[in-house]
Amino acid sequence: MDRMRTFVRVAQRGSLSATARELGIGQSTVTRHINEQEEAVGVPLLGRTTRRVTLTEEGSRYYTNCLQILRLVEHATEEARDARRVPVGEVRVSCTAALGVMHVARMIFAFQDMHPDVRIDLHLTDERIDLAREGVDVALRLGPVLDEAMKLVAIGASRKNLVASPAYLSSHGKPSRPADLAHHNGIVMSNMAGSDHLFLSASDGTRLIIPVGGTLRVNNGLAARAALAAGRGIAPAHLWLVQDLLAEGKLETVLDEYELDAAPITLLIVPERAGIARVRLLVDFLVEEIRKLPGITPHPSSSVRL
Repeated sequence: MDRMRTFVRVAQRGSLSATARELGIGQSTVTRHINEQEEAVGVPLLGRTTRRVTLTEEGSRYYTNCLQILRLVEHATEEARDARRVPVGEVRVSCTAALGVMHVARMIFAFQDMHPDVRIDLHLTDERIDLAREGVDVALRLGPVLDEAMKLVAIGASRKNLVASPAYLSSHGKPSRPADLAHHNGIVMSNMAGSDHLFLSASDGTRLIIPVGGTLRVNNGLAARAALAAGRGIAPAHLWLVQDLLAEGKLETVLDEYELDAAPITLLIVPERAGIARVRLLVDFLVEEIRKLPGITPHPSSSVRL
């Protein structure tokens, strides 16, 4: 079982040395485990280069099966532990980078203060990863969710405002109507579909679609936040991302009479992990804490979709 666990972590990390550091064993031990596992199954499982370890075709199929086996074993162990009502073990969490750095990390610190025997592996990425493939238990997503295989907890919606720095508005003028945005520098999120346009709603219900141009494109919310504070342009921003800058006067809202579409915020849970006590506890905790963030309009129900 140890060899199988080592193989799974190497497949997920793509590195022998990173796996050795994580597991607290020597790299020679990791290599031995992999060699013994390949010898046991009779086929190469990993392809090795000087930079990265990748799965062979046979290794990819074997990895999927190993992941299911290890999760079944862990689930059986958790059912026995539940009798003690002591949450123990690891939860792997994926979250968009900006939300993770600014808010979710401190939530996890607080959760671990209450449950010190729970290990959290927090993976920050703005990519839509395959939870089962990456061995992730819970993922926090902003925007529409299309993954029908996961259980979902609808947390709410994240409101956005158009914002810019006082210095930028002093230099370029403050737009008084949506059409004025054509003459402004927009900061565009390159990893978000449709970010080249703004979708605005007027108070009378009229919908406007405004093209956004600019000299800066970024693929990370923290970079957009820094660009806004540095006076690089105007952009829509989640309130949880910039509320502190607004309060400090480092940013201002513009075109307040128009409303931007809010983004749904959802927790995805791998179905076979949803019944594990520590996963349930963390999900409940995150739902409660995320709903306290600036700009989050809570969903009336947080029930899991079965």
